[in-house]
Amino acid sequence: MTTELLERITHDPAVMGGRPCIRGMRVTVGTILGLLAAGHPVEEVLTLYPYLERDDVMAALSYAAWRVEEVELPLKAS
Repeated sequence: MTTELLERITHDPAVMGGRPCIRGMRVTVGTILGLLAAGHPVEEVLTLYPYLERDDVMAALSYAAWRVEEVELPLKAS
C-alpha cells in the first residue's frame, strides 16, 4: 500500500468509535468494502457518497488487503 493511500485512512475514537474511516469522515472502510462486496461498482459508491474520491475507494481496498495479511501473535505472560 502506498503511503498516500494509507494517509486517507484515519482512526479517531471520536469518529465511528475509532473504526478505520476515510479522511476523518463518518464513512468507514467496512462500509465501502460492504458495498463493493455486494456488487456495487466503484462508480455507484462514488455516486452514493459524492464527497468521496476514487482514491478513497482504492485506499479502503488497499487497507483491507494489508490488514488481512497482518498476523497477531499472543504475548507471553511474564
